[in-house]
Amino acid sequence: MEPIEIIAQAVGIVAMAFNILSYQQKKQKGVIAFQLVGGALFAVNFLLLGAYVGGMLNIIAAIRAVIFLNKEKLKADRPLWFIGFTAVYIAVYILSFTVFGTKDIPGSFVIELLPVIGMVATTVGFSLEKAADVRKCGLVSSPSWLVYNISNFSLGAIICETLSLISIVTGMIRLDINKPKKE
Repeated sequence: MEPIEIIAQAVGIVAMAFNILSYQQKKQKGVIAFQLVGGALFAVNFLLLGAYVGGMLNIIAAIRAVIFLNKEKLKADRPLWFIGFTAVYIAVYILSFTVFGTKDIPGSFVIELLPVIGMVATTVGFSLEKAADVRKCGLVSSPSWLVYNISNFSLGAIICETLSLISIVTGMIRLDINKPKKE
């Protein structure tokens, strides 16, 4: 393994930790802040590995997190933000075939669409108020990315999404279903 690959994998492991821990945060801003760091680190990870579409989507994810952390000031709950982000995700999808050279073999159109679906689900979650809603959207996002990562044989990303799904379900049970009763 080349030194750049070792660095990329180390960055990916740290990114994975932030993403997994994000679903254990009690407040929506905590979830977003952890995902901001995770997304920025995954962007570095994917770019170091030469996976430019994954890198671009994670750069967009980090920008999206900054915007939603400043939701009130930037009025990020307005539909225009959602439409804008969705347009950018679709542009990355199209660029993956036209610029980045993704082979248009049977099934690749669907596989390449999965992380776009995941990004849209997360954007919806960030626009909502409650951490519980972010976790629900994670139940769409993580499986979408998981299938994409399996199809591309990305072991670190597969582990991340598997653990993220476990963390989402654990967070839902711990924080949403078994809420402590107020006295």
